[in-house]
This record gives sequence, structure tokens and C-alpha cells, in this order.
Amino acid sequence: MHNRLLLKLLAINILVIAGVVVILWLAIDYLAADYFTVLMDEYHISPDEAHGMFLNAIHRYLLWAILCALAIAAALSFLLTRRVLQPLSEMMEVTKKLSAGDYQARVRVTSGDEVGRLGAAFNHMADSLNRIEQLRKTMVADVAHELRTPLTNIRGYLEALHDGVIPPSAETFDILHSEILRLVKLSEDLLSLARADAAAMDLNFRQVSLRDLVDEVLELERLRLENKDLKVAVRFTAGTEMVEADHDKLLQAVRNLIDNAVRYAPPGSTIDITAEHVEEGIRVSFSNSGEGIAAADVPFIFERFYRADKSRSRDQGGAGIGLSIVKELVVAHHGTVGAASADGRTTIWFTLPVRPGTPSLPNL
Repeated sequence: MHNRLLLKLLAINILVIAGVVVILWLAIDYLAADYFTVLMDEYHISPDEAHGMFLNAIHRYLLWAILCALAIAAALSFLLTRRVLQPLSEMMEVTKKLSAGDYQARVRVTSGDEVGRLGAAFNHMADSLNRIEQLRKTMVADVAHELRTPLTNIRGYLEALHDGVIPPSAETFDILHSEILRLVKLSEDLLSLARADAAAMDLNFRQVSLRDLVDEVLELERLRLENKDLKVAVRFTAGTEMVEADHDKLLQAVRNLIDNAVRYAPPGSTIDITAEHVEEGIRVSFSNSGEGIAAADVPFIFERFYRADKSRSRDQGGAGIGLSIVKELVVAHHGTVGAASADGRTTIWFTLPVRPGTPSLPNL
């Protein structure tokens, strides 16, 4: 491909030179020759023989000039075009390495022109692929860990019961039951994540009240809120209550965010839920106090199976799928997600675009 492109560019240059040559040739034949005839007539010299000698000489020197110009133009075009196309050749080689699984390969960017910007964009794509590959490997390892831990516990207790090492008791069966529930919860989370991935293909848009969704989830979480003595402050600015969205999928996103806030909020603290207008649409934020999230971890909390605190148990911190589901569901609605954590306060939000025709109802 590189050689074919080089030949095409050379052909374009040669065609341009040939066009200029044809124009010069015709100009000499029709203009210079006429001017020469006028001069001969003015000085009463027979122009017939001299006219032919003049044209032959002009054509001969023009032909040599053409050949020299073509040779020089071809050589310069070859060298300069080859230098310009060199980054494209490197991109081809790097592409082969990427396709073979070498995600560390990068293109050298030596200029700031269009080719240089293409190389920078190519390297950015390679960085993204490398990050996705690392996340994929981490996800596979985390899924294996999530499955191995409860299965190992179940196997150990069953073997102990079978060998008579421990007697069957209600406490033992409760432990087995809790481990099975962990497996069921993980499978349900994975299924929810798969459904969230395909959410964009199955959205039923209609008018949905964000405030009603929040109130519905808070009612479901009432017992957990009471057990941790948590207070919830809900504030919706005027015109932010109604959005056009899929009720069930948006309800799941709100439920995951409130569940996340309740899980990490310290006892006796307050969870803030706010909705406000922003440039992108309507933003709903969920804020809670607590340990906070390190600045280096904030960009990754929506990745699958990612947990900022690696030492936290899965029983307390979950499997790291909830926020990934939120991201997929919100993106399916053409929205965005984000997070910030500072001064012991963590805020996670999603933003939904305001569709034409969506009524703006004041918060009553």
C-alpha cells in the first residue's frame, strides 16, 4: 500500500509538470513565434527560414529543460514523499503488533502536521486498547476470584460435613446459604451488566419523574437507613423533576447509586441527593461523607470490578459492578456520569440530556 501511494503521488506531480509543459509548448508555438514574425517583418527580413530555425531551437532547449525538470522533480518528490509517508509505514507495522497482542507498541511522532496529529491520535487509541486489555484481564481474574471464594467455602463445608468433621447444624447451613446467596448475587450482577450493555437497543422512552424514582428507592432502603441512622436530604431545583427516559432502567441506575451511598456513608451522617440544570441537561448527584476516594482512583470507579480500596472485603464493598451498570444505563440514554471526592465527601452524578418536548415542571 505504501509503494502504491508513493507511485500515485509521483504520478500526480508528473502530470502537473506535464500540464505546465504542454501549456508552455503551445504558448511558444502561438505567441513567441508570432512575435518573432512581427520582428522579421519590421526589419524586412524573410521570416520563413529563420522562423523554422527559431522554433526548432526553442523546442530543442525546451525538451532538454523538460527532461531535467522531470528528473529533478521525480527525485525530490520521491525523497520528500517517502519521508512524509514514513509515519504511515510505521503505523502499519505498529498495527500488526497491536493485532498480535503487543499493546505497548507506539508510533514515533516527529512533526505537528496532519500526519503527526494522526500519529498522536493513533497512540491515544493504542493507549485506550492497552487500558481496555488490562481491564479485561483484571475482570477475568476478579470474576474467577468472586466464584472461587464462595465455591471453595461451600466445598470445604460440604467435605467436612461428609467426613463427619463438623456436625450438621443450623449455623453451618446458614453459612452455606450465605455463600450460595453470594453466588446468586454475583450472577445477577453479571446478568444486569450484560443487560445494561444492550440497554441502548431496548429503551422505552416516556415521561419519568426523577423525584418519584428517588422516593421509591428511598422507601425500599428505609430499613437500611434506619439501621445506620442515616438522614437523606433531597433537593430538586425548579424544572428538574421530569425527564424522558426508560423508567425501569433509570430506576436501576438510581437504585445502584443510592445503594452505593448507603453502603459507604458512616452511621449518623447525611446523604445529599440533588438535581439541577447544567449545560448538558439535568444532573442528579448523590453525595455522602466517609473515607473518600483517592484522586488517582476516581477516573476508574465506573470500570467493571474496579474497587478503590483493594483491601475491602467483597461483602462490604460489593463486586464492583454497580457503578459499571450505572454508566452503561446512562450512556444508553445519551447521558454522562462523573464523580468527585474531596475533604471526606464523595459525590457521584449522572447527567441526562433534555429532549425536545420534555415539560419543565417546578418542584412542588
